[in-house]
Amino acid sequence: MSLRVVFLGTAGSVPTPKRSLPAILIQRKGEQIMFDCGEGVQRQMIKAKAGFHRTMKVFITHMHGDHVLGLPGLLQTMALLDRERKLDVYGPLGIKRFLEDIRETVQFVLTFPVEIHEIHEAGVVCKEEEYFIQAVWADHVIPSLAYALVEKHRPGKFHPEKAKALGVPEGPLWSKLQHGRKAKLQDGRIVKPEDVTGPPRPGRKIVYTGDTRPFKGFVKFATSADLLIHDATLDDELAERAKEDGHSTPEQAAKNAKKAKVKQLILTHVSARYDDTSILLKQARKVFKNTQVAEDFMRIEIPLLNS
Repeated sequence: MSLRVVFLGTAGSVPTPKRSLPAILIQRKGEQIMFDCGEGVQRQMIKAKAGFHRTMKVFITHMHGDHVLGLPGLLQTMALLDRERKLDVYGPLGIKRFLEDIRETVQFVLTFPVEIHEIHEAGVVCKEEEYFIQAVWADHVIPSLAYALVEKHRPGKFHPEKAKALGVPEGPLWSKLQHGRKAKLQDGRIVKPEDVTGPPRPGRKIVYTGDTRPFKGFVKFATSADLLIHDATLDDELAERAKEDGHSTPEQAAKNAKKAKVKQLILTHVSARYDDTSILLKQARKVFKNTQVAEDFMRIEIPLLNS
């Protein structure tokens, strides 16, 4: 099962010739999950060949323009392309009023339902059969959320020889057991999934900080993530400025990654002052080697854990 992260926008505050405003797209099966929605995101989606008709959810971290002003344009583009599927939008207090006011003043017609979910408390904000989205309050200059996409555990590796030894005929009953359900045999015996499978296999985890200073509780939130996408707006020499503006530096992001024992760190929300991002990469890699600086249209595949 593929899990792909596409960086549609990696700039902070203002776009540059190389970088659009914040938007991260996760593609999982036939679904798209977007974290933040900067201006011009629909153009970035077209260039990335992402498509506008899939099942989709949008999660906004906070109500600063560079993270949310792309949403009205995205909705209008989808409507002009005759989208019919519902779109779910999640975000902090204010997201509902923002979208309602835009629709009233700009007066465009939607061809699909939009369900808005305002988040008032940290915790699980979206539950699906195979994954959930968790949110915590970050530490920015206005209320801001960090998000984690967490896949649920999958059934353990199926052992056909064990199923045969227990008299389970190959076919639908094998499929049941492989998907974690009990199988009833013709003689009345019940075979449990754990009788023919190994231990449950962990799902994958992607964490996105949004805009934030380092904050208490983040390491626990991000523990063992396969991918941590972290604010690194300004380099370490500008740590005081970063703190004042509610952002992080590469060293701070790398320390979080190391403490949380994540597998990979991606720095994003890059200030326009860094046409060359090598200084950001160098500072982070002093602490955490497996680090990259995000670029627009960079793609990362998160493999399944088969152990």
